[in-house]
Amino acid sequence: MRGGTPRVSVGVPVYNGERYLASALDSLVGQTYEDFELVVCDNASTDRTSEIARSYAAKDKRVRYVRNERNLGAAGNYRRTFELSSAEYFRWAPADDRSAPELLARCVEVLDREPRVVLAYSKTKLIDADGAVISEYDDRLHLVEQQASQRFRALIERLGYCNALYGLMRSNALRRTRLLGSYFASDVVFLAELVLYGAFWEIPEFLFYRRFHPAASSTMTDEERERFWQPDGRRHLLFYLYNWRHLWEHAHSVERAPLAMSEKLRLAAFLVRATAGRRDVLARELWDTTRLLVRTLGRRAVRP
Repeated sequence: MRGGTPRVSVGVPVYNGERYLASALDSLVGQTYEDFELVVCDNASTDRTSEIARSYAAKDKRVRYVRNERNLGAAGNYRRTFELSSAEYFRWAPADDRSAPELLARCVEVLDREPRVVLAYSKTKLIDADGAVISEYDDRLHLVEQQASQRFRALIERLGYCNALYGLMRSNALRRTRLLGSYFASDVVFLAELVLYGAFWEIPEFLFYRRFHPAASSTMTDEERERFWQPDGRRHLLFYLYNWRHLWEHAHSVERAPLAMSEKLRLAAFLVRATAGRRDVLARELWDTTRLLVRTLGRRAVRP
């Protein structure tokens, strides 16, 4: 710890996470790298999340518990968790996943050694609700090319599960991005924006365990995802235009990134090709959303 400030901040955004929170926190406080703060940001949970988190804060001075007065939505809570951090390096750690004891140490080694790298992440094993390994997952996001346009294109073409979101990142690079937006799969847009600012480094060991269970966001219906990202109870029809939204957000990321005009032109050309290649998906999404709008307006019209 340098001057009282830890080198690493780990943020745990959580909402009603009582089932797995203790397991996740045990794997974090047990890290071999110890110079970190652990911020648990509770998104106005209604279960035992507060009780569990407070018990860890009471017995480990590195753990801090913060509770939001209202549910900010998933992305809002992720942003709040980062705002509460103070360290040079930052990591989001989901409240239902587990981290191997060496994860932080191996990531810190990479960021200390490789100044071009803005995110270091390990390989992932997928686990079930009981913690049994389902499979190994190959993210293929070791993106160390010099050109930002090459890294961006490779990420868009390879990205599946956004496990790299839970790697260790340089806080100063995160502050230059827009972080996570309150729309479906904004983690894809965030990673694509971050890679414009530096390289991604994949650690070859399997040190991150991502849990798949019935309440996980990956298993939600469209309406459940809408409430997950935007919990205000209203319908947000633009939420269902997420492919259109992603293209718009990618373009905005490119526009605001500190890149040479030649690089921005390469990125713009890639996005134009990507739009043309997905024209059928985009057209169907626009049609489906229009039909949903008509049904919604029809239901409102017949209300007494």
